[in-house]
Parts: sequence; structure tokens; C-alpha cells
Amino acid sequence: MKIFLGTDHNGYEFKKDILKYLTTIDVEAIDVNQVLDPNDDFPQFAGRVCTEVLAHYSDDVRGILICGSGQGMVMAANRFKKIRASLCFNPAEARSARNDDNSNILCLSSTFSTVEEAKQIINTWLITPFAKAPRFIRRLDQLDLLG
Repeated sequence: MKIFLGTDHNGYEFKKDILKYLTTIDVEAIDVNQVLDPNDDFPQFAGRVCTEVLAHYSDDVRGILICGSGQGMVMAANRFKKIRASLCFNPAEARSARNDDNSNILCLSSTFSTVEEAKQIINTWLITPFAKAPRFIRRLDQLDLLG
């Protein structure tokens, strides 16, 4: 599994712990921003991660985006066709996002989640397969026709 990670200044330190965790579970983690800039803006990092996920599009390529609330990242990421970003605050949400909606971008909050909670969310999101139920596939196809 290959994971592209991006964060604005609000999630920069949080991301360091997530990168360490991903290496312990044998995930290839690629950091799209390795310099802390207190004046940066989240859309640029959402764009970088989404572009990489789309350029390497497969079931084994996903992204994780982190900002203060997670809201900005999920809004930015979902502007990309074929990107299904989900903002998750617990493992149950992560399970549903993967099982039902084939989420390929996980958005996390560095303000409202702890690193330990994020690890549980990430683990669930990584191990949960997409159920591929006809109704789920139909709905995802409909999403790609929007806008």
C-alpha cells in the first residue's frame, strides 16, 4: 500500500507521528510537504495529494490529509473527480467510509483527534475493503457524474 500524506501548518507536527506509525505497519508513506510554513494554505496540499493519488490510481494507492479541523481538507479533496475523501473521527466512520463509499482519501483533524485516535482510525480505514455491493458501485458512479 502506498499513502500520500499532506498537511498544512496546523497538522504538521501531528503528521510526523502518523508517518512514523505508517512505517511500523509496512505502508509506503510519501510526504508531499516536508517544510513547515506557518503561512501556508491547506488547498495546495490537498491538491498535491489528490493529484498523486489520481496519477497512481489503484486500490493500493490512497491519501491522508490533515489540517486543524479536517473540514477544509475534505472540502478541497472532494472537488477532484474520482476522489472520495472522508473526514473521520472514529473507527466506525472509517469502516463505513471504506466499506460503503470506497474512500481513497482519509482526512483527519489535528485539533479534535489525538494521535492515538488517529492511529486507530487509520488502521481501520486501511484494513477495511470496499464491499463492492451493486448499490454502492451505482452511487459512486453517480458521484462521478456530478459537477
